[in-house]
Amino acid sequence: MKSILLVSDNQELIQNLETIVTFMGESCQSRGFAECEQYIQDCGADAVIVELTSLDAVKRLVEKFPHIPFVALVKDLNQASANRNLVSVVATPLTYPVLTQAIHRCQEYSRRKPGLSRATGTKTRLFRSLIGKSEQIQIVRRLVEQVAPTDATVLILGESGTGKEVVARNVHFLSERKDGPFIPVNCGAIPGELLESELFGHEKGAFTGAISSRKGRFELAEGGTLFLDEIGDMPMQMQVKLLRVLQERTYERVGGNKPLKCNVRIIAATHRNLETMISEDKFREDLYYRLNVFPIDSPALRQRKDDIPLLLQELNSRIQGDGVEGVRFTENAIASLMEHEWAGNVRELSNLVERLTILYPGQIVDITDLPEKYQYGDVQAYEPDYPEEILEREAFNALFAEAAAHEPEDEDDAAESDTQRVLVSSELPEDGVNLKEYLSELEVNLIRQALDNQDWVVARAADKLGMRRTTLVEKMRKYDIQRMEDA
Repeated sequence: MKSILLVSDNQELIQNLETIVTFMGESCQSRGFAECEQYIQDCGADAVIVELTSLDAVKRLVEKFPHIPFVALVKDLNQASANRNLVSVVATPLTYPVLTQAIHRCQEYSRRKPGLSRATGTKTRLFRSLIGKSEQIQIVRRLVEQVAPTDATVLILGESGTGKEVVARNVHFLSERKDGPFIPVNCGAIPGELLESELFGHEKGAFTGAISSRKGRFELAEGGTLFLDEIGDMPMQMQVKLLRVLQERTYERVGGNKPLKCNVRIIAATHRNLETMISEDKFREDLYYRLNVFPIDSPALRQRKDDIPLLLQELNSRIQGDGVEGVRFTENAIASLMEHEWAGNVRELSNLVERLTILYPGQIVDITDLPEKYQYGDVQAYEPDYPEEILEREAFNALFAEAAAHEPEDEDDAAESDTQRVLVSSELPEDGVNLKEYLSELEVNLIRQALDNQDWVVARAADKLGMRRTTLVEKMRKYDIQRMEDA
């Protein structure tokens, strides 16, 4: 704690408190009860240790400053109990272990205070990549913020797709090396025989095809951060060489003999269980302890499903930032996504959002719009029930357009289409027309054509006419349309 206020009118108690608190390495100030309130208002305090001589007076003081943790000193533990920002009640005479525990509670009260945000500016922007309110992701954010200012080697553990590189980039950009390069290397994607050259570089003529000197990733990352992804896939012979670099902070290019100094921060990541690999002689134990200085566990998405609504919002914002129309989700769709196990973690969720953006740009996505594997619970697809007038009008318009697009090219075609031309003509005859009979004849003719074309399969004929099967059956009954059996 930066400043602990000791409150008591008993000078002997104050002296004992000052001795213990100073021995603990904490700074403190002392005041009498009458002047402590004014001191807190003027100077503030990270924690207050107060002798409880009047329960009402202490309760009033505690309630007036809810953002400050208090420790009450009592002669009898039955005098008061810890509650809210009165984080601990300690019996006198004091002991070092008890007071240490009480001050630790004060630290935890201040550290976990709701709404506390240490990250501003660049930190806030970068931490958006670690979106979520779950305890698991909050722990990751806190660990990143704590380790970033140091040069400690970080080992990020977690399943594929949990965003281990996102964690690594946050560590780099919140560190003193943020102006230096961030160089990622996927150790599992590079063949073992090429990995040494890729990491350390090579001199001209070092091997067949080395027509010129080339810098390795260590040189490229000088002054910055080297991210070794999938370190568990690194061959054993390369593990030995990497260990030497971590120990001696020097390396040589392949084919060279000049030692190069290494000023690079190492961040490694893997989805494998390195301790199991050590027992199977697949990973060096000494390298593991060199890398595992500060481990960070990247949680699986199924462990923090409550973050899915915020992740959907964040992923959608990124897509919209690229100039693409995003999608929105109904509550049912979000609830269904929260039931999924997400074997591919955040990467799988990101891919799903991108796919839905292509299918339904700018639209609202319901549970029935999700791929079947993401649908949980009773799913009833909504089927619009259109008025008959709309269905008939659309069917006629479609057929009229089709007829106009297929004008007869010779006299034989013209003879065959005379009847259809009369029916689809939009010109009113000089003698007039009975519109009701005209439309009925047109409807019967089109229905028969559709049925004949689809071999009298009613469902397919209805689809051809743009109406529901039940509607077509009703019209066939109305006009007494039946299939004529061949003689």
